[in-house]
Amino acid sequence: MRRFARPIAVLSCAASLLAAPARADIVYVLNSGEASISVIDARERTELRRMPVLREVHHAVLTPDGSTLVIGDSGGNELIFMDPATGEIRRRERISNPYHLEYSPDGRFLVVASLRRDQIDIYDAGTLQLTARFRQPDKPSHVAFSPDSRMVYVTLQGTGEVAAVDLTRKETVWTVPVGPEPAGIIWHRGRLLIGLMGSDEFVSLNPETREVTTAFRTARGAHTVFPAPDGRYLYATARVESGVWQIDANTLEVVRRFDVAGGPDCIAFDPDGRLWMTLRWLGRVAILDPRDGTMDHVRVGRSPHGIFVMPRREGMRADFASIMPGAVSGYRPLPSPLAARSGEPAAGHPPPIIAGAPVLAPGPVVTPARFFRRGPWRVEDAN
Repeated sequence: MRRFARPIAVLSCAASLLAAPARADIVYVLNSGEASISVIDARERTELRRMPVLREVHHAVLTPDGSTLVIGDSGGNELIFMDPATGEIRRRERISNPYHLEYSPDGRFLVVASLRRDQIDIYDAGTLQLTARFRQPDKPSHVAFSPDSRMVYVTLQGTGEVAAVDLTRKETVWTVPVGPEPAGIIWHRGRLLIGLMGSDEFVSLNPETREVTTAFRTARGAHTVFPAPDGRYLYATARVESGVWQIDANTLEVVRRFDVAGGPDCIAFDPDGRLWMTLRWLGRVAILDPRDGTMDHVRVGRSPHGIFVMPRREGMRADFASIMPGAVSGYRPLPSPLAARSGEPAAGHPPPIIAGAPVLAPGPVVTPARFFRRGPWRVEDAN
């Protein structure tokens, strides 16, 4: 009988593993006021640990191949390359004041807005070699690309302008005044939407005619706007008169306002349609379900800013939101959503390999029809 004890124990262990629930999603929060990154268990709504950084982290971006989360430590002058599935730091690279950063849609460039050093830096995405630097008059803040990757647009908080940089010619082609203290900027259906922190409005900038008009109004401290992965709504934040506004993506009409105290700033979406947002003045993260307006909170570090949700569900990758229809709007808009090609990249634009970073195994990509049909992100909702 003794010789059967080990196999029975192994079978019992295997059975318990099979019965165990799926792993909880992980949420990374960048605490700019405390030089740390909070790691949150999304199911339990608890902070698992805090990871120290050099000085002041603000924004994070996923590499074009979806394998690596790149975090900008602007005060520490470095980029942190992290495995989003495990939280393991793969490497660090010295770089000048990476405040807001984003990869071009074609994966060729990494563009950094250096708020403190008044410069826009363009790096080769694979080698991190600096290819161009553009001095700016005052406080370059956020960046957004055109879908064809030709142009990058940068808000200049100090002068109330937007600068347009041609990535092919490596030159600034125009600068346009848009309003007081422009911050967040995204590409949305042929226009640029820009939050004006010095007012209560988001403006629309036509990059062809350079005409500026009011897109919609929120409240004092209008900051930035984020497209939901299904493409139906935009969610805009205001940090002074705290709140989050749901905007119809087609008409740009305000649908409703959610009162969110604490200076809501950056937003990330989880696969179930909830909004995870940092509250700069409270040291917390708010979790909002827009279906019923319910909200929960998790305490994190001081002055949380950037946030990233890493799904840990079968068949889902770190870049799950990029296969959804909303990917055609945002900082890094795609010419068309990858879901239209069953998860395959656009012709002529294979996912680039970032030097030194291992790539996720291709595996099956979960499409909206297969995974999101039970949640608020429905395929029919995108039409």
